[in-house]
Amino acid sequence: MSTDEQEWRGPLGGMDDEQVEAFLGRGVLMRLACLDRDGFPHVFPVWHEWRDGAFWVIARQRSRWADYMVADPRVGWTIDLPETLEKVMGKGRAEVVHEPVVEGEWVSIAERMSYRYLGENGPTYLTID
Repeated sequence: MSTDEQEWRGPLGGMDDEQVEAFLGRGVLMRLACLDRDGFPHVFPVWHEWRDGAFWVIARQRSRWADYMVADPRVGWTIDLPETLEKVMGKGRAEVVHEPVVEGEWVSIAERMSYRYLGENGPTYLTID
């Protein structure tokens, strides 16, 4: 098969660390899987920030998935682009860093996420209830 015939699907094989870092900084939604109180999985699209070897996700005060993670911290996720077949997947245990507050470290993370996902007007979204 010629190289031209494979261009539509992008490079084959896994990404190296540099490619993973670049991919995770592009503003592709994470699909976060949590278990509800009955043990059934639920998948939620969420913004994320990859930093210092961990994913940061920020829930609004009434987000069901945050309650699910508090009750059972086991999670799974995928971040993928169907057009290019690029993907990062994993599983782990969630850790609540802050309870709902209007200040703290999460504010700067949320602001960076808002720009990444929504552009220059992103921070406006953070003030909408």
